[in-house]
Amino acid sequence: MLKLIKKEFVLCLHPTSVIFLFFSALVFVPNYPYEVIFFFSGLSVYFVCMASRENKDLSFTCALPVKKESVPLARILMTVILQCVLLLLTIIMGTIKECILPVDMQYNAVGISANIALAGNGALILGCFNLVFFPLYYRSPEKIGVPFVAAATLLFLLIGACVCLRWTVPLFSEVLNGGNTFHFGAKFTALSVGVGIYAAFTAAACVLSAKAFRKIDL
Repeated sequence: MLKLIKKEFVLCLHPTSVIFLFFSALVFVPNYPYEVIFFFSGLSVYFVCMASRENKDLSFTCALPVKKESVPLARILMTVILQCVLLLLTIIMGTIKECILPVDMQYNAVGISANIALAGNGALILGCFNLVFFPLYYRSPEKIGVPFVAAATLLFLLIGACVCLRWTVPLFSEVLNGGNTFHFGAKFTALSVGVGIYAAFTAAACVLSAKAFRKIDL
């Protein structure tokens, strides 16, 4: 499996996958729906799968002495590594912002501030993307558009929900908003819940993708 993951990084990684990681710096943009940062992670997955299709990567990989079920698992694990890096960079950028900017500039008038609760929201969003995109994609790897549109639609609905909650629910507008030094326990709980959902949804995506890919004939 490690060799397959290495193959994914060496042969399949699209340049945008690395470039979009630095979009975590968007947390310095004032009054911006920071959850949009995580859309670019999904977009990079689309570019990876599209490039792999054009390069006939799946046919090449299945010709290797590996289990067929391992093929989607390697792609998903590469994605997980990149998504975890994005979440970590978002937390780091948010912490830097909190250290160098005054308190009144840390509150976000649009969505959640750049704190660890934002990373929890991001983990939830990415987990939902994985659960929708990968099982649909591995049913028919030649057709990438439909799985991406379905997953991206859900992703933006979740982003919209986060913005609405910021304006309608005191938990999001007063407790989860602002820097990490305020209501840290609540923000850490939000992060933990988001990461837990991400892990569960991504694990389910691995199982469903392997099951779907096993049925197709390349």
